[in-house]
Amino acid sequence: MTRKVSHVSRRRVLQVLSGGAAAIGTTTLFSPAVHAAKTIRIGYVSPSSGPLAAFAEADDFVIGEFQKVVKTIKNGAQSYQVEVLRKDSQSNPNRAAEVTKELITRDEVDLIVVGATPETNNPVATQCEIEQVPCISTVAPWQTNFIARQANPGDPKSWKPFDYTFHYFWGLEDVIAVFTGMWNQVETNKSVGALFPNDGDGNAWGDKVVGFPPVLAQQGFKLTDPGRFQNLTDDFSAQISAFRGADAEIVTGVVIPPDFTTFWNQAKQKGYKPKVVSVAKALLFPTTVQALGKTGHNISTEVWWTPNHPYKSSLTGVSAADLARSYEQASGKQWTQPIGFVHSLFEVAVDALKRAGDLSSAAALAKAIGETRLETIVGPIAFGSDKLPPAAAKNIAKTPLVGGQWRLDGDRYNMVITENKLAPQVPLGGQMQALT
Repeated sequence: MTRKVSHVSRRRVLQVLSGGAAAIGTTTLFSPAVHAAKTIRIGYVSPSSGPLAAFAEADDFVIGEFQKVVKTIKNGAQSYQVEVLRKDSQSNPNRAAEVTKELITRDEVDLIVVGATPETNNPVATQCEIEQVPCISTVAPWQTNFIARQANPGDPKSWKPFDYTFHYFWGLEDVIAVFTGMWNQVETNKSVGALFPNDGDGNAWGDKVVGFPPVLAQQGFKLTDPGRFQNLTDDFSAQISAFRGADAEIVTGVVIPPDFTTFWNQAKQKGYKPKVVSVAKALLFPTTVQALGKTGHNISTEVWWTPNHPYKSSLTGVSAADLARSYEQASGKQWTQPIGFVHSLFEVAVDALKRAGDLSSAAALAKAIGETRLETIVGPIAFGSDKLPPAAAKNIAKTPLVGGQWRLDGDRYNMVITENKLAPQVPLGGQMQALT
């Protein structure tokens, strides 16, 4: 696929149809086309509004810093200006697909990057694969991106690699290992209550083949799963009743921020007091935990990136600590995990754009992405690992994962890493403590 050439071809057709064939060779006609050939357009889709907006909280900062540093990209002997076009998915899968199509058909982007849960990632990646536009995604377990987009997700033998879409993050196998590693540090009855919503994450986490149920059963945990619920639920009475009935001393799940706040407040009102709460997605963000007041102390979550991660940017050499510090100084807000991964999306994009043999060829750029071997601010990213199912290895790269607890220090919650067996290079900050 050659987007730049097709753009010129359409202009030629319009000139011929309007009787302006003689003008085709004029400087006026070719100036826009020549300019377009020297500009690389990167589309970026994120949930700037809606219930997933916390994932996009640092977008202005990260993209602003990127645009200060990377104004041009050199590919061979040619230098290209870089333009970033942003779109808001509004936390809605249908809207995510619509804005992706706009970026491809109207804005003629060369590459799309996206990183904010399956509800944004998957519609974007699906549109890119259909339109043959390279796409790099992150911030969702790899199973929710690769398996969920297969024609028959339940039949591993039928899974096929994608040609234009690439994803890096950790997998369900990693978050299960991290969570159980944290739980085993606290004395409990091993009874676990699950909050799995009816969305891409919830369905994957609750899956009886690739999700939590089989692994927890093997490790002697009893899982109580009351069933799927819709996001933005305002009543968790049924779940709380089920957990109390099962004497669940552990609560886990993968819920959007407002839903956890609702659940936790109602649990407190009803006197339900588990010893451990390890919830993904909602508890990534300090703003969510701050909203819980003192009741957020020692709540735990998976941790993909912190200022203490020992990695540096391939673009600037800035450390994780310095990037987080710069964000806090610029925004007046506490650092948040997506900062590192949004930054890394542009690291991987720039690296691939520099290496692609022909930037007018989408296939050449996709090939370069698939050959990525890059040290980034979130760790090493390399596609083609033999630690993944053979069908997925081409499109998936895995990143490190640890676990931690939010601990109240004065009026601020700080993240303390309590589990790092999968990534010992990330330093521990303490041991797991039971909720009080």
